[in-house]
Amino acid sequence: MADLVVSPEQARARVMRPADYVSCPTAFIDCKKPGSHLKQNYSMIGPGVTTSTDQVVNLREPHGFNIGAAAMPTGITNNLHIHFTAEVFMVFGGDFTFRWGDNGADGAFTGHDGDILSVPTWIFRGFVNAGPPEAMVFTTLGGDDTGGIIWHPSIITEAAQYGLYLTKDNILVDTATGAAPPPPEERIDLMGAEEIARLRHYSVAEMRRRVVTVADRVWSADALLDSCLPGHASEIAPVIGFGISQDRDHAAPITNPHGFSHEWLRLAPGQSVSRFRIAEKQVLLAHTGAFTVTLNAPGHEVALPLEAWGMVSVPAHAWRSIRNDSDSPAELLVITAGDGRKIPEWPAETVAAARAMGRAVDRSGMIAPAHLLPNYVIGQQSVAKAKETP
Repeated sequence: MADLVVSPEQARARVMRPADYVSCPTAFIDCKKPGSHLKQNYSMIGPGVTTSTDQVVNLREPHGFNIGAAAMPTGITNNLHIHFTAEVFMVFGGDFTFRWGDNGADGAFTGHDGDILSVPTWIFRGFVNAGPPEAMVFTTLGGDDTGGIIWHPSIITEAAQYGLYLTKDNILVDTATGAAPPPPEERIDLMGAEEIARLRHYSVAEMRRRVVTVADRVWSADALLDSCLPGHASEIAPVIGFGISQDRDHAAPITNPHGFSHEWLRLAPGQSVSRFRIAEKQVLLAHTGAFTVTLNAPGHEVALPLEAWGMVSVPAHAWRSIRNDSDSPAELLVITAGDGRKIPEWPAETVAAARAMGRAVDRSGMIAPAHLLPNYVIGQQSVAKAKETP
């Protein structure tokens, strides 16, 4: 199998800088509700749950998940709604208070910069910017097609006062643009009180187990095969599901299937994760610092600068390396498709260098003492050398 080679043009199209994000102020039915009218919705990877045909999507290629974001002035609210697939909130740069349950009365949690919250499906949730206006909350949504959302009936009823209607096809109709209100039989049905009463209630304690704050992170400096090598010291802190960590004692705090995994990756200045590849699509979302992500094998390298709050989408089976170009420790969020284990494949030179340091990878993909593994196991880890194109 020949190596996948990502052309420079293809690679650059997979980089999204904050300046490339395009907001839509009319993405949702509550966009004219006082106290919610200044929201900005972004769709970076996939359309997410937007109901506006004006929404700009930076990269429409299916990934198995969607990534978007919301920004709003202090005090502005995103109103109560239900998701059918996973919804994970990642707080960048500020403070957001999340509420859940009918009327948002079951509980509240305020997330700060770097905190992550996974809200269960089929419960109402909403949030408000409780901090500086420059903050942003990124979201990862499960699946390529999220199925849209269900709004709290009070929101749909109030929206009609401002000429906004939602059709059964999940299309937002704004009569202020000259469009006619859809006939009643074409409008989305309101969720009934009995149906709302049957929804599960989550206590504050239960929801707290679905939160990973900055203080909650558990870092491992032995999470990747190459982390023992000079210049390649890295740390990983799992958040959701099975990611790329090769530390057998590492476990994510949030374990239910999402369709993707989340891990924090931290690098000291000048350190890098050496070249590896996996069978799944992966997005690298920079939280702090500046990085260079280099795609492809030697002879075909394409170096991509990655700034804070920007992201790079890496194709499945593509070689990639990650270097911290900052003067201080920097971290990024690694979001990888799928609920199963992701097994990094390392080139032969990395396998040999790690073996010289006494490290290898066992048949489960975990780091182990090299001297305890049969030679044929370690030898098969070098299959990458045979696959490389001249």
